[in-house]
Amino acid sequence: MPSALILGASRGIGLEFARQYLAAGWTVHATHRSEPDRLKLRDMGANTLKLDVLDASELAGVAWQLDGERLDVVVVNAGVYGPRTSSLQKPPTDEEFELVMRTNVLAPMRFIPIVGPLLAPARGTLAILSSRMGSISEAGASYGMLYRVSKAAENMVAKLAHAELSPTGVRVLALHPGWVRTDMGGPNADVAVEDSVAGMRRVIGDPMAWPGGSFLDYRGQSLAW
Repeated sequence: MPSALILGASRGIGLEFARQYLAAGWTVHATHRSEPDRLKLRDMGANTLKLDVLDASELAGVAWQLDGERLDVVVVNAGVYGPRTSSLQKPPTDEEFELVMRTNVLAPMRFIPIVGPLLAPARGTLAILSSRMGSISEAGASYGMLYRVSKAAENMVAKLAHAELSPTGVRVLALHPGWVRTDMGGPNADVAVEDSVAGMRRVIGDPMAWPGGSFLDYRGQSLAW
């Protein structure tokens, strides 16, 4: 039975990843922060792991919580947008910068060395949920500046993870889920969460069509870094 670890599975895209992999018969390890979220994920059939990505000791504890499990897929989904008004005209405060950069950049930097050895050699995939807003090539406005900068940095983390892990056969992808109707994306977003996750699962599931080291959207279309 294949297995997946979903980092940030309590709601939105992460929760839908857990739901779809469980429906497909996978073993799913799902991280949460609160007790109500643990119960919700447990009742779905997931193996629950308590994790605050801002807590280095809890990140380090993921490996022993999994107790030697070999993972086929790891989805790094935990992230925050930060201030919607962030721009060159309104730069972030120290507190806003700290929260977004620690969550979106520092947490993956700390998490990947921990989870990398748990991915099955020659068949494991590490999928890092990024955003088209992190594309330097496509940047055309400064709104959402802090989120854009954090996702550009996270893309570099993904590329470096590819360089480190690809010799072992582990595949690393940076994925743009689209503008998704979630709490973060809002009700006016143009992609249903079910469609976004189904598309990303298709990309994750076909290493021949979508090789490691790529930046792709949920439809499998290549994006500029």
